[in-house]
Amino acid sequence: MWVATDLQLSRQVAVKLLKPTLAHDPVVAERFRREAIAVAQLNHPNIVAVYDAIEESGRQAVVMQLVSGKSLRQLLDDQKRLSPDLTMHIGACVAAALDAAHQAGMVHRDVKPGNILITPDGRVLLTDFGIAKGLEPSADDDLTNDNIMMGTAKYLSPEQVRGRRLDGRADLYSLGLVLYECLAGRVPFLGQNDADTALARLQRDPTDITRLRPTLPRGLPELIHRLLARRPDQRYASGAAVRAAIAEIQSRPPEPALSSEYTLSAPRVVDPTPRSGSRTGPDPGSGSPVGPSGRPAQAVGGYQPVRTATRAERDRTPTGTHRVRQQPNRRYQQRRSPSLLLVGALLLTAAVLVAVLITQLGDDDAAGFASPTTVDPATVVTTPAPTVPLVGTSIASVTAFDPDGDGEENDDQASAVVDGDPSTGWNTVCYSSEYLGGKGGVGLVATFDAPAAGTFTVDIASAPWIVEVYASTAETAPSSIGDWGESVASANATKAKTLEVPLLTPARHVLVLMRQLGAAESCSGDNPYRGTITELRFAATG
Repeated sequence: MWVATDLQLSRQVAVKLLKPTLAHDPVVAERFRREAIAVAQLNHPNIVAVYDAIEESGRQAVVMQLVSGKSLRQLLDDQKRLSPDLTMHIGACVAAALDAAHQAGMVHRDVKPGNILITPDGRVLLTDFGIAKGLEPSADDDLTNDNIMMGTAKYLSPEQVRGRRLDGRADLYSLGLVLYECLAGRVPFLGQNDADTALARLQRDPTDITRLRPTLPRGLPELIHRLLARRPDQRYASGAAVRAAIAEIQSRPPEPALSSEYTLSAPRVVDPTPRSGSRTGPDPGSGSPVGPSGRPAQAVGGYQPVRTATRAERDRTPTGTHRVRQQPNRRYQQRRSPSLLLVGALLLTAAVLVAVLITQLGDDDAAGFASPTTVDPATVVTTPAPTVPLVGTSIASVTAFDPDGDGEENDDQASAVVDGDPSTGWNTVCYSSEYLGGKGGVGLVATFDAPAAGTFTVDIASAPWIVEVYASTAETAPSSIGDWGESVASANATKAKTLEVPLLTPARHVLVLMRQLGAAESCSGDNPYRGTITELRFAATG
């Protein structure tokens, strides 16, 4: 691709030249020429315009609209995942472009991130109709025969893999794969090679996207999975229908309730705001958090955390494993104890005996026996029998976790999350993307004294957030996300909250992995996102 100047119209244009190695292939040259003919028939704001087709020294060339911006492929390589709003905007624009192409009687057949361009002002354009094929068969259809699998393996529809006749719904399937990747950070089907990748969609449905991105707007996961139906008749009928469905999702008000997904065990997301009437709680009309002393809480690195419960307000009920011995109410017990008269007589007899003994011991004192020391009964302290301490009842150390970066995630702040002070905490560095610009996640690793099960609590002061929790029994904490195995819990929220995670089996290390960060005023405009954790706590159950 070259940038050139149209001397007649005084404008910059893009010139796409056929590679020299392919110039002498008549089939490829003809397909290249057809791109210009096909797209020249389309006049749509979401399709890159073709101005002219020329041949120079035996090489085919197409003169096209010059688009200032980057491809969706470049954007995904840089940011890994996109926001639902941007994803829906891209989906609506591409669906509109595909609808125009289908109305004109052609199937694109190569819808993929590399063929979707995005301008700095947010315009989205579909390009590269080089392998587009007419919906109606013609005499020279052998250039793109039904039995030839055209397109890019990761974005092929099932009918393309089978080599069957296509219609516009094949492009809509590919669009579904693109939107899935925008939200999940990866395509749903990926094998050892192109053939495995292409065949995988014939054998199974994609992983539910809500397992990879649990905070999607209501209706968006259903839209994507309908686009990815293996049977064309189960997909949307047209690009216009897809665009209308996206518009309907965008028009819905935000969900008022928290939508969370939990795996294996169910964490509890607790709103740390104190109940009304609390003496130390914040004024309901103010947004300023209040510390335990009644004064405004100290900001954590410029971010004002939502107040968590004070020490006096927290539930300190022991979480022991011994069963409580059940007894009936004494009010309703049938008593078979001796009568008061008998008890009194016994006590009187005991008193007489004690007096006699004291007299005798007093006489013995002169004979060299030591007299007993008398102690006021009110001062006697009964020492309970020693109990076996629970193992792993405390967090021995906390370190920052940054497997995809340089490790500079403020490790020096990590110890602040176990100091018992909710006004201090740990911050991530500031990021340009709320999804960490392509990183799999960053967070904290808590290591216990010894393996233990119990309740692990995380106070999260930034919002919105997506957090996953992992547990490991290894002697040394795993250094990569994949080595931690399946997460024991995942949750999300749109405001600062406390996350309580039950660890059902003993663990030595716990990873709190932040997948989404909130905006922080103390970060720069170029890198406005940062995550904040103020406290980690652990209560062992034995």
